[in-house]
Amino acid sequence: MSSKLLSELKIDNERTFQNRVVMSAMTRGFADKNHCATSDILNYYENRAKNDLGLIITEGIIIHPSADGYNNVPHLFTDEQMLSWKKIVDAIHKYETKIYAQLWHCGRISHSDYTGGLDPVSSTNNRAKGTNRQNDKPFGKPKALKVDEMQSIYNMFNHSAELALKAGFDGIQIHMGHGYLVDQFIDENINDRQDKYGGTIENRIRFAIELLNSLIKKIGNEKIMVRISPSRMMGGLYEWPEMIPTLEKLLKEFDTAGLRQLDISCANSNYFETSGKVIKQIKKQWPHLLIGGASLTIAEAENEINEGSLDMVTWGRAILANPNFVKLVEKGLPLKEFDNLMRESLI
Repeated sequence: MSSKLLSELKIDNERTFQNRVVMSAMTRGFADKNHCATSDILNYYENRAKNDLGLIITEGIIIHPSADGYNNVPHLFTDEQMLSWKKIVDAIHKYETKIYAQLWHCGRISHSDYTGGLDPVSSTNNRAKGTNRQNDKPFGKPKALKVDEMQSIYNMFNHSAELALKAGFDGIQIHMGHGYLVDQFIDENINDRQDKYGGTIENRIRFAIELLNSLIKKIGNEKIMVRISPSRMMGGLYEWPEMIPTLEKLLKEFDTAGLRQLDISCANSNYFETSGKVIKQIKKQWPHLLIGGASLTIAEAENEINEGSLDMVTWGRAILANPNFVKLVEKGLPLKEFDNLMRESLI
């Protein structure tokens, strides 16, 4: 039987993916002191592109110095940073693989050590629980964004998106999940605002929709993907409060705005216990491109595509461990198991 996973997927008149295998975004932390992508990062992505991936979504790329929260992650704010990514995009485009830039604002999952001494910003003044594993300090106390400051965040994303397209990326992915800035507005457990950006579901999704509309106005809708994570395993199972009604209203607004590409992420967790059940719920409401997976076996991925649950399947650690992932799948060969030591180098 032919493999649907390895079949071509055309999503519009401009974009055809050579197969439905997606390398998911994974934070790596190997940028140089100017937060530029390096030749090692280029080799890391090219090693996977030349092995026939359908789509690569880059590691999270910080949109502005004040949006950072990690050691040695790349930024996309200056022309120097853009040009460092252009070398990578040009290398990827020697093959048939497409590449999207994941654009990222950490919000309160940060510390002034990473924001140039500034307080992190968020929907709230309450700091995140726990310790920042990057510097072993408590997360910084955030400053709740004022209404008249929202546009400055949208402008940061717009600027970074324009630089991404200037570098030649096939698209961008806006990170709205995993407890980072946009998620901090959507999530009722974090967002304690009393203004038009807090309280009701309609208010809590307002920041996300205004950001999306701003980006669509700037670069059009065709090259924008959004990542959300309503149900995920991060220090235990976590789900948005009022998850289903929040999803219904959020997806309706996404669709109205013109979004046509969506990634449902479950972080490092069992797909069927997290994002898989979300996808079953929303598929009837979302007729556009839908990607996800992460923890699926090849047989499970084929089944999710054949049943119409997913259009493309994401893998992170499996592709980190197996740069030749697609070729191994084609030949029916076993995949190498991921080892935590693989985090420590770019291969």
